[in-house]
Amino acid sequence: MKPPLGEAQLRDLALHYAARFATTAARVEAYLLRKIRERGIAEDAEGLTVEIDVPALVARLVELGYVDDDAYARMRARDLGGRGYGARRVDESLRHAGVGEGLRRQHAPGEAAGRRAAALMAAKRRLGPFGARDAEADPLAARKAHEKAVAAMLRAGHQYEHVKFILGAGHADDVEEWVAEAADEEGTDGQW
Repeated sequence: MKPPLGEAQLRDLALHYAARFATTAARVEAYLLRKIRERGIAEDAEGLTVEIDVPALVARLVELGYVDDDAYARMRARDLGGRGYGARRVDESLRHAGVGEGLRRQHAPGEAAGRRAAALMAAKRRLGPFGARDAEADPLAARKAHEKAVAAMLRAGHQYEHVKFILGAGHADDVEEWVAEAADEEGTDGQW
């Protein structure tokens, strides 16, 4: 069994965790509190339990730049968007990581990024105009496949309007024009 934690050991654990993982202040604090529950807190020379201010320890890591919620949110939002996830999933992931509402709103994808992510997901999963179309397909099977595609894209966090447009598009070029149109309106250069 590992010995109880003192402030120095807890600080070392926090530094090690922050060095290994891209993380948020809330996650570091939860990690440290879990370690305290598992191992307990050490006693001083007089046999008294040492008081450790975990929030102050985490605040110090943030102050030193070892933990940066803004950088984490930017990286995570870009990563999820690049994998084809929509704004709702991005927000959910950031909220789960303990990122504050203001930062979540700041790093939420715009219209162009949302369209780009939806198109990317449809292309990866071969949905809508990116999939094979069988002219002689069974109408019932086609309807079920369409419903399944809608459900998958909504679960991935995409707006219903985006899903409806992509799955209703006649050709992949129509989707690419639709994405480029939003990028032109926003003045974005194709980045998240």
